[in-house]
Amino acid sequence: MGTVTSAIVVGGGIAGPVAALALRKAGIAATVYEGHDGFADGVGGALSIAPNGRTALAAVDADHVVERVGTPMSGMVMQSWTGKRLAEFGSFDDLPPMQLVWRHELYRALYDEAVARGVRIVHGKRLVSVRGGVAGFADGSTAEADVVIGADGIRSTVRRLIDPSAPSPRYVGLLGFGARCGPAGVAPTGDKMHLVFGRRAFFGYQVTAGGDSGWFVNLPSKDPSYGATFSREEWLPILADAFAGDRIPAVALIRGTDPAALVVTGGLEDIPSVPVWHRDRAVLIGDAAHPTSPSSGQGASLAIESAVQLARCLRDLPVPAAFTAYEQLRRARVERVIATAARTNSDKAAGPVARILRDLLMPPMMRLFANPAKWRWQFDHPIDFAAPVTTGTALSPSGRG
Repeated sequence: MGTVTSAIVVGGGIAGPVAALALRKAGIAATVYEGHDGFADGVGGALSIAPNGRTALAAVDADHVVERVGTPMSGMVMQSWTGKRLAEFGSFDDLPPMQLVWRHELYRALYDEAVARGVRIVHGKRLVSVRGGVAGFADGSTAEADVVIGADGIRSTVRRLIDPSAPSPRYVGLLGFGARCGPAGVAPTGDKMHLVFGRRAFFGYQVTAGGDSGWFVNLPSKDPSYGATFSREEWLPILADAFAGDRIPAVALIRGTDPAALVVTGGLEDIPSVPVWHRDRAVLIGDAAHPTSPSSGQGASLAIESAVQLARCLRDLPVPAAFTAYEQLRRARVERVIATAARTNSDKAAGPVARILRDLLMPPMMRLFANPAKWRWQFDHPIDFAAPVTTGTALSPSGRG
């Protein structure tokens, strides 16, 4: 087929609205179809938008959205359960600072930005089929465009439709929790996130000068369904007990949390590699194509990058060459991030014996990892939206994947 002029985007979370914004900038009309009837207000915990995610948003004139809802993070402080500082990772002076955001606020801000720019978002459209450029929905309706873009998350329907043998999400051995809470008598961390390898669980927190705070817990569990019937009121003392005896402010922050503010994410998952990213006129982006666990700190940022890069490819190349160029630009990079996060998950979910070995090795390892040059490849990822994409772009130095 020739030039792409229209697109269906399946999924209205984070990647979907960004894809629609990028497509519009590329001169391609896009409509977003969301399966849920309502909005995702109040859904999801805290996440970070890394410098590369902000760079990708800036490429489609949307970085101001994150600045409006985010809290700056100038670095991360790694600690042991004793409170000992193991390492500190600072921001890069020549890159945008990381932003801490709450998923539901980022979702709504991107949604509103897309609508304000003329993107049509249709709710209550649960996808059941894709044939060529025709998307079929559970209510019997259909929509047609030149391409169908699956931005429908880690349990992507589009992924399953284009590849029935696609791998299922893999549980990484951790349960996720998070909350925003008011003053709890804990010293401010400034604009730094503190990340702690506790004796029984992993804890992250940031406390503003005014005392407001946000925290998250990764609790090791062999059973991803453990506590599925627990209420928020039941979970908070369990989480506090996981850090009893650790010389960090986890217990104070957890006990100072209103149960209604607790976000229970459940079992954390990833997929190391999705073999098929596109078929015929359908293609995947975000967690549909490359779901990484939250330990990467890159899930949303990589989804934003992929949405922007796909729009460039569809602007400049016909299908299927555009899909091929897009995959060449993205696959190696995202799978490297997924693998890096998987190693972090192993440290967080260490058993009693492995935990002792981890704690012995952690200080020298952290000194090595604190070298900014080792991590720059993740954060320094410029995207020149105006640069033309050719079939050789992904193989050239300027075709940053």
